[in-house]
Amino acid sequence: MNLIDEIKSLIITSLNLPDLKPSDIEDNAPLFNEGLGLDSVDALELSLAIQKKYGITFDARTTNLREVFYSAKSLADFIEETNKKG
Repeated sequence: MNLIDEIKSLIITSLNLPDLKPSDIEDNAPLFNEGLGLDSVDALELSLAIQKKYGITFDARTTNLREVFYSAKSLADFIEETNKKG
């Protein structure tokens, strides 16, 4: 399983979306508002799940969280980039 698919599965499990499959979430589709329809509470839960699974913390002062959490692909890109640095 590639990282984008892992992120999609994490979205589904951490946000309790049992009616979705990873293939239902497009790689570049927005996760919030007009896209998957997630809200700020979902963002918090998802960020905690990512922190737990990948050991990554989010700092709103140095990271554009709106860009990072835009899509499954943008999250995967951020995780890969952060892992390269760390």
